[in-house]
Amino acid sequence: MILRIRSRDGTDRITVPDSASATVADLQRLIESHLTVPVPLQRLSLDPALLLPNPSAAVPLLANPAAPLASLRLANGAFVYLAYPPDARSARPPPPKALSAAGFFGKKMTMDDLIARQIRVTRQENALCAAASFDRDAANAFQLYVAESLAFAVKRAGFLYGRVDAETKEVFVDFIYEPPQQGSEDVVHLTRDPEEEARVDTIAEGLGMRRVGLVFTQAVGRKASETGEYTMSNREVVQAVQLQAEGGIPEWVTAIVKLEVGDDGTGDVHFEAFQMSEICVKLFKDGVLETEVQDADDPRLSKMRKEVVAGGKDTMEVDNDFFLVPVKISDHQGPLSVGFPIENRGSPVGMSALRSHLERMKHLAFVRRISDFHLLLKLATFLDVKADMPTIAACVKTQSRVPEGYQFLIESFASQG
Repeated sequence: MILRIRSRDGTDRITVPDSASATVADLQRLIESHLTVPVPLQRLSLDPALLLPNPSAAVPLLANPAAPLASLRLANGAFVYLAYPPDARSARPPPPKALSAAGFFGKKMTMDDLIARQIRVTRQENALCAAASFDRDAANAFQLYVAESLAFAVKRAGFLYGRVDAETKEVFVDFIYEPPQQGSEDVVHLTRDPEEEARVDTIAEGLGMRRVGLVFTQAVGRKASETGEYTMSNREVVQAVQLQAEGGIPEWVTAIVKLEVGDDGTGDVHFEAFQMSEICVKLFKDGVLETEVQDADDPRLSKMRKEVVAGGKDTMEVDNDFFLVPVKISDHQGPLSVGFPIENRGSPVGMSALRSHLERMKHLAFVRRISDFHLLLKLATFLDVKADMPTIAACVKTQSRVPEGYQFLIESFASQG
């Protein structure tokens, strides 16, 4: 039986010779032999939460060395999650301290000089974002569309907007903007509209929010790797790091939404959150990360334009897991409602939608009726973005009375639908 051992340093494959009689202790000895992690330093679990920066004490561990692997119902190719202290893997024997560079005009270089010139890719232990909390209604509206309308057949993406707590470094996502896009099983192309994004940013600023991240789905038929599953593909790494570099805040978060199908055939929608590591962002900005991905490339690996050191060896390809820093995820009830039709989902949103929405919500105060980002984005197409929308967004932020002139104007436009 082959087991995939996933740690914060990547994924390794280990063959268990006699899986019928093997125990947890046998697996630990195999890990020590193949991955050079001493048995006393190993923590094993079947729960991926073990790899979070500060895993909960409730994460179940494989703590009984005598437990048979057969009792764990591990199938061929199953994941086992491994945690260990930093630098627990045995180091290679140290090289000579100094060497003479022949043909280098007689100049001598120490090993320290050479190491300083190397690009070293290591795991980042802690995310700069302490946690990511999603507005329940916004997250549900996004995943329902992907599940019910797209059936997870193609990828879908959106920009996350919300707030960053300056003290705790937690990100609170309050709405999701879905830009114009075209998705396939493996790629989502964002055909970004600068004018629309400017309207979105103006509304967000009036609400006391800003762009804080990216969310995308993974299609059930995405390209598989010959060696098994992976968290993010090389294309997804490139897109995520490009947008994180553009985002301009250290707490930028990337969320993945995927459908996990159980052995009984039932599906469960699952959210995960990550940050791209600081070294990943640096490799992108310095032009070392290859951004042109070919169809024949292994999706688990990100190609480099020059040699780097990863996992203790020189390489031109890095396991994508090296670049992912897990972020704790939770939910909350944000200040906005999600009932207005969402932009860029194929059918244009007309004024009739505005009329129906206001009529359906007529039992509420007017400011509450328009406390929906997608509705505000529609209003921004016929109201002045710079003069009118900041005032209206500020009313929504404070839940204060909307000036009568604006209320009359909005209701007049709605009546034309």
